[in-house]
Amino acid sequence: MDGPMKGHSELPQLPESLWRATTELPAFPRLAEDIETEVAIVGAGITGITAAYLLAKEGKNVVLLDAGSILDGATGFTTAKVTAQHGLIYNELMQHFGEEQARLYYEAQTEAMDWMKAMARELNAECDWVEEDAYIYTTEEDKKKSQLEEEYQAYQKLGIPGEWLDRLPLPMQITGAIKMPGQYRFHPLAYLKRLVEEFLKLGGKIYENTTMDEQADTEGPVKLYTERGHHQVTCQHAISASHFPFYDGKGMYFARLHVERSYVVAIKPETAYPGGMYLSVDQPSRSLRSVSYAGEELVLVGGEDHVTGRSQCTHGHYEKLEVFGGNLLGASAIPYRWSTQDLITIDNLPYIGPLTSKEDRIFVATGYRKWGMSNGTAAALLLRDQILGRDNRFSSLFSPSRFKADPSIKNLVTQGAGVAKELISGKLDLSHAKISEVKPGEAAVVRHHGQRAGAYRDEQGQLFLVDTTCTHMGCETEWNDGERSWDCPCHGSRFGFDGKVLEGPAIEPLRKLDHEED
Repeated sequence: MDGPMKGHSELPQLPESLWRATTELPAFPRLAEDIETEVAIVGAGITGITAAYLLAKEGKNVVLLDAGSILDGATGFTTAKVTAQHGLIYNELMQHFGEEQARLYYEAQTEAMDWMKAMARELNAECDWVEEDAYIYTTEEDKKKSQLEEEYQAYQKLGIPGEWLDRLPLPMQITGAIKMPGQYRFHPLAYLKRLVEEFLKLGGKIYENTTMDEQADTEGPVKLYTERGHHQVTCQHAISASHFPFYDGKGMYFARLHVERSYVVAIKPETAYPGGMYLSVDQPSRSLRSVSYAGEELVLVGGEDHVTGRSQCTHGHYEKLEVFGGNLLGASAIPYRWSTQDLITIDNLPYIGPLTSKEDRIFVATGYRKWGMSNGTAAALLLRDQILGRDNRFSSLFSPSRFKADPSIKNLVTQGAGVAKELISGKLDLSHAKISEVKPGEAAVVRHHGQRAGAYRDEQGQLFLVDTTCTHMGCETEWNDGERSWDCPCHGSRFGFDGKVLEGPAIEPLRKLDHEED
């Protein structure tokens, strides 16, 4: 919408997730010894925590490990919509996989949502569980409207509840929308904190700040190793729920996944919010949902997706969301802003199941395409059954070993070419600043001893100098000014201004350089 904003408020100086800020989570020790367990789960987000609870409830001895703190990955930075309406997905699934598989995807989401609703009630989780209608919409004519109409036709063929609308409850002009009734929103960390508590009561163990090495031994009992081989975890089964798989096992996941960042601002609206959860199918995307905060209602305005590491001004994405929310509803305050990143597979379906056809005791769950609440829960339910040897009708649909010629081959080639481009262009990038020109609170790519380096100077004037080469596969990282991090455009690894790993698949920090100034 054009024109001046109804209201305006300054963005918070630093990103902070509302969910993290309003949840007091327990702390756990670092793994400091060799251990044995029946199931080891790497990654303490919604998938890992839910799977740990489910397997412990079945009597399994389960250990949950995380490279950082629990719920400090994608789950802690979601918009927390619990819905089966995942953008323009069902017509695409019908075209590539057929009606039966498309319907199974919908049923997997609804079963996961029903399970979450029942658990929230059973555990008396005070997690702001609210039923809402969900909407996808477009403001464009021609192509996007046609795609939306095809999506609605897919709803009808698959028997998915949906209603075509020409108007929204929101004060905006649209050309079409699909309403999916009976969806939900919630506070994800308040909900998952209760699952953690129940997991611990069942005898489960959690270790934080424990990074797993990229190698594993699967000849006999599965053996996982912490970074640099300090300690060993021996188990019967392992689950990689760590966003990007910590162990590849010749599954070529580095070539079968790409990473996108997206952004959220939490605004205090000046006009009444009509309820509902909204997502545009236009680009750039726009997402809306409300949340209770300190006795008031905030609206989460999300969107501005881009491939990680391929945005010149990440702070500008927040500003665009602020303008959109302000024009639509007014924005008298913006108490929180944050961003996250999501993995997307080459055919847009998650990978859930055995890592490869040969590595059938290490399981993976990844590639949720920004819909981690229902997909993460569906993954946990499926992995529980697979580890217990139970049949599950969703196994084939989500199998990581699947490979569809259309669109998989095309996407695999495209993504591989993108990675190659970043490897080459990053090495040949000749633009650089002098270290002496980097001001407090700023960062820049610099030349240091003839090599590309990353310089950041904090507000007190201290300089942090790192080699910008990603320690995963050698791509060159780029500065993310919105998060104050060095981000890899190839596979989504992120590093702090001091080189510390923030998000994998990298496990080694960026190499620190001496602080001599030019």
